Amino acid sequence: MPKTKTPILKTAETNSQPQSMQSAPLPEQQPVMAKAATRLIAMLYDGMLILAMLFFVQMLLIVLGTKLLGLAGTDMKQAATLPLWYRNVVQIPAFVIILVGFYGVFWRKAGQTLGMQTWRLKTMNRDGSLLSWRQSMMRILAACLLPVVCGMIGYLIHQSVGALYFSMFIGLLFNYWFAWVNKQGLALHDLLSNTVTMKMPKINHEGLFAGFRKK
Repeated sequence: MPKTKTPILKTAETNSQPQSMQSAPLPEQQPVMAKAATRLIAMLYDGMLILAMLFFVQMLLIVLGTKLLGLAGTDMKQAATLPLWYRNVVQIPAFVIILVGFYGVFWRKAGQTLGMQTWRLKTMNRDGSLLSWRQSMMRILAACLLPVVCGMIGYLIHQSVGALYFSMFIGLLFNYWFAWVNKQGLALHDLLSNTVTMKMPKINHEGLFAGFRKK
């Protein structure tokens, strides 16, 4: 009979059971569901890298916008003051592309970003396969859903940019708070996108660039 692939979520649930209930208890050799705190730390690592990338692109777009819009020859303060339409049409979409591309490429090729690599985290489907581009997009949208909704509500109530960012941060934390109250340890965006983030054992951890080397 052909062997069926065991969902990795089932493996994680088995590893969380007492050893007396397991026929072959080797939890250190099996992936387990990643803890919310570990995932937040990995996201902080990635956040610093993404901020550096956004800063570089921001400077590049300011220089290009200054040249293309005929603002050359002004001082630095004036050069940084670009029209609102340029920010909305060029800069913001560029930032979104960088954010989506960063996670999409790494999840698609290796299942982990640079920050996730440090903590041996891996995002995948429940059967252990890597995400497709469509699944990566679904996961990103699911992760952004609650922060965006909370941010809009906060801004409508307080009419301030500070309230917008703070409310988005609260929405982001709620995504991971959901993992603490969920029996399976799934964050809200895991559940919405039907994906999981696992803590990989050292014995099975290929490393970040192994996926990029595979054809």
